[in-house]
Amino acid sequence: MAKNLLIVESPAKAKTIEKILGKDFEVKSCYGHIRDLEKDDMGIDLNNHYQPRYIVPDEKERVVRELKQLAKKSDEVWLASDEDREGESISWHLAEVLGLDPAKTKRIVFHEITAPAIRKAVDNPRRINMNLVNAQQARRVLDRLVGFELSPVLWRKIGMQRSLSAGRVQSVAVRLIVEREREINHFTAESSYKIEAFFTAPDINGRPVGFKAEGPAKVASQATAQSFLESCAGARYTVADITVKPAKRTPTAPFTTSTLQQEASRKLGYGVSKTMLLAQKLYESGMITYMRTDSVNLSDTAMQDIQKEVTNSYGDQYYQPRRFKNKNESAQEAHEAIRPTYMSNRSVADEETRRLYELIWKRTIASQMSDAEFEKTIAKINISTNNESLTATGEVMKFDGFLKVYLEGKDDEDDEDAEGMLPPLSVNQQPDFREMTATEKFTRPAPRYTEASLVKKLEELGIGRPSTYAPTISTIIKRNYVEKRDKEGVKRETQLLRLDKNDKLSKETFTENTGAEKSKLFPTDLGIVVTDFLKQHFQKVMDFGFTARIEQDFDSIADGKVTWSDVIDEFYKPFHNNIEHTLETAERAKGERELGIDEVSGKKVIARMGRYGPMVQIGHAEDEEKPRFAKLKADQSIETISLEDAMQLFALPRVLGEYEGQEVSVNVGRFGPYVKLGEQFISIPKGEDLHTMELERAIELINEKQQADAPIGYYQELPVTKGKGRFGPFIKWNNIYINIPRAYNFDALTQKDIDELVEKKLEKESNRFIKQWPEEKIAIENGRWGPFIRFNKKMLKLGKAADGNKYTAESLADVDLESVKKMIEEQVPNAFAKKAKAPAKKAAAKKAAPKKAAAKKAAAKKTTKK
Repeated sequence: MAKNLLIVESPAKAKTIEKILGKDFEVKSCYGHIRDLEKDDMGIDLNNHYQPRYIVPDEKERVVRELKQLAKKSDEVWLASDEDREGESISWHLAEVLGLDPAKTKRIVFHEITAPAIRKAVDNPRRINMNLVNAQQARRVLDRLVGFELSPVLWRKIGMQRSLSAGRVQSVAVRLIVEREREINHFTAESSYKIEAFFTAPDINGRPVGFKAEGPAKVASQATAQSFLESCAGARYTVADITVKPAKRTPTAPFTTSTLQQEASRKLGYGVSKTMLLAQKLYESGMITYMRTDSVNLSDTAMQDIQKEVTNSYGDQYYQPRRFKNKNESAQEAHEAIRPTYMSNRSVADEETRRLYELIWKRTIASQMSDAEFEKTIAKINISTNNESLTATGEVMKFDGFLKVYLEGKDDEDDEDAEGMLPPLSVNQQPDFREMTATEKFTRPAPRYTEASLVKKLEELGIGRPSTYAPTISTIIKRNYVEKRDKEGVKRETQLLRLDKNDKLSKETFTENTGAEKSKLFPTDLGIVVTDFLKQHFQKVMDFGFTARIEQDFDSIADGKVTWSDVIDEFYKPFHNNIEHTLETAERAKGERELGIDEVSGKKVIARMGRYGPMVQIGHAEDEEKPRFAKLKADQSIETISLEDAMQLFALPRVLGEYEGQEVSVNVGRFGPYVKLGEQFISIPKGEDLHTMELERAIELINEKQQADAPIGYYQELPVTKGKGRFGPFIKWNNIYINIPRAYNFDALTQKDIDELVEKKLEKESNRFIKQWPEEKIAIENGRWGPFIRFNKKMLKLGKAADGNKYTAESLADVDLESVKKMIEEQVPNAFAKKAKAPAKKAAAKKAAPKKAAAKKAAAKKTTKK
């Protein structure tokens, strides 16, 4: 047994560190947080300075048990969780659970997993920083208060969907996406004309080289553009002036969490979560420094390492040391930017993380390289017929500097500068005129957010921190407030006027595709309704400035300047009053929008949120005739749907005809669009339009389904069918699903294969259960490592028999339910007490219900009298 037990967050990191520290240290993982707030009553004591009540979740009990045993046997326990507030909090929780003294326990931090960094950390331990712990605790408590109190308001006032939730950061993030969508919906494109003239002039070898020059700034109308082109007919074009200016481009800072997410999105097409997953893998394998940071600083050791790599690989003229400063003054938790641990490692062997690592390497080395130097040429070209001038610009690279390694931002896209290269021109030179065009251009709205650009916006507003961006985006997508999807462009006619070298003016109309977007964030109707409700009733929670100030308060707690419970108190009391007021007075939010009148019935047509999502309805519930309802399509929204599109939805169900003597129709149900043949339902693939589908296509789908459902064989005279599900290919016999191993050819299963698969499954099932109590959801099963208890979905250990020995297969046959329940309670405290309490709570609630109803009536009467 090693003298020292060192606890880290992840098992991958544990293996790397154990190799570095040697036999005196046993390195174990706690697998992240080991405690969380109780679910009951929010897990917060509101009457005692918001003290949290923590519990060890069921899934962490085994880990905690193992760590306790190891801690008892070790001379000393070291805590080495990550070096941010979350990591500090994990160390404190470990100290509490393992019975360690936080004031004496050794806490070490490092921002890279290398031998020098680990050994330096071990040589310089510190104590748990309670200010950082309290900052994390304040965030967790505040977020729990907001979520637990606000979410039930949404359930009551918007719908019975228990998936609805609100959060301090997530709700503000959704607001940004909703407001951007409305900007786009209300945007009206304005057209103008761009004048461009195309010339040729000889290069240094006398070969003609084409170049372009731009005319006046945006020309407002086609008539003005045409007039300008007509005025250029028969003109001479003379170079009037040439200006040559030096220009330079400077590299950007090394990566922070936010800038890495943005650049990985732009250049590699990675979502925020994928970027963080791969970065974590690189960090834990010792390849990069800690990946959650808002610092752009580089250590002296790193600077020396980069200098050596630049001078050896590119030469002294390419090296230029730089110290970057953080725009965010609170950037303090991690002390370095994201960088490779060793610059001599230009790549990594791991296929999955290679592209991200190389991006980090290039960005880091480029940050300490020389500026790229250019020579910018601007030529003014006079037009003899109208006293106007054209401007030609070009850029010549004199020294590539950092661009030798890394092209930043949009430079990976088409290089417009290359198109703007100019041949050598001189004053009074008359280049050869080829043609002049006036092209219609349209203004465009601000683009929808990508995951990365949303992170950038949140960072600009001071909302959230490096560790919160990825989970925030995952949450709002999971809650169905936001969708990440592509949008097809729409065709638009564009005009072009052309004046050729023979002074002939012509007009052309061409079609362009506009508005196409890839992997953008779109608000759902649910997200819009929730956002509007929260903005109306909880302005403070939805205020960007207020949310940013809360982050600053957390920073002040981390600096030890304020008490964390005071920060919570200042927020919670007015917030709680607002909750109660809203529950009492706010009307139910439906996001209703009146579209017009149905010509047939004369009733109003309304788009709104329903219990199962966005829908349109004709008429009201109060009408004599029941209202008609139709579900919106996936690409439709309450905000933008037209009356015409809404009325088309009521064309369903559509009867297409008959097939095999049965009616064929199409409709949309709870699980999506379908074809109905008699009483049989066949799902329709995505992208098919129900309003235009023909009978022939419906029959194709019916035949495909019938073919898929046709028996591929028989076993004991019962049919065997096959299919593909969530866990891969399977066959189905007698309502039993049997997964197909790779050893079998799924597309060509023989009768012998079918017999083998079914028999193996039946044998496995017959040997699986030793004893069962289905009504209690308890069973004793045979497992890979021997018998175990299954309780609900938990797998629990078997205790010892009455004689003190382990149970055998024979002795288990005689074990009774009460003995098994005792074993369960030893591992899951109060496993059965909770069940007993539930009816009592319900009975109490029933008893109280008449009193509550009477109190409400009395309050209503008082209000009426007033």
